[in-house]
Amino acid sequence: MSGVAGELEMVAVYADESCLGNGREGDNPGGAAGVVEYLTRQHTLVRRDYWVSEPATTNNRMALRSVIEAFTLLASKKNRFDVVFISDSQYLIRGMTEWVHSWAARGWKRKGGPIENLALWIAAIHAVGGNRVQWRWVRGHDGHPQNAYADHLANSAAAEQTRSNGLVESGFAEWIAFEQSKSRITVAPEAFPSRASFRAARALPEAPQLAP
Repeated sequence: MSGVAGELEMVAVYADESCLGNGREGDNPGGAAGVVEYLTRQHTLVRRDYWVSEPATTNNRMALRSVIEAFTLLASKKNRFDVVFISDSQYLIRGMTEWVHSWAARGWKRKGGPIENLALWIAAIHAVGGNRVQWRWVRGHDGHPQNAYADHLANSAAAEQTRSNGLVESGFAEWIAFEQSKSRITVAPEAFPSRASFRAARALPEAPQLAP
């Protein structure tokens, strides 16, 4: 990954989460996953996948894990990026653009009681770090190719309890060819975001360090 002088390189992350039996009593396995897109200097689109799993979790926890994992992996490139982060989780998108600012102003509390998944919200803020992010919501299960692929990765991770252990070569091209052959995906993949379309959300608030 290498950006243009004077600009941060752009990255698109299409993320999704899964929890098998979410809300059911007992341990519900879950997964979080995403496909990361970026352009080379020759303007070739590159895709990489990531996924993680937990044996007992919730959809909301895994939505936050999708952010933590993505930005932790981007941080390994020792650079900052302009990131378009796309998810079908309103919990995540509203949280990152609205709720965290209110919670921080109240000393990391909310009016209705304790903040659900507080440690994960704080870990997500720390993971984002100095990257500039445009948080974008898309409707889930609506035929959006990259979102549907991330959902596929997350469900597979949840069912098999696996993790990618980093960014790995993407299987998106083979997956979408198969889905299109079955007429389950009928639209082209979303184009890589343009520089002109990038609108960074306001910077995330300072978050406390939590004891390990």
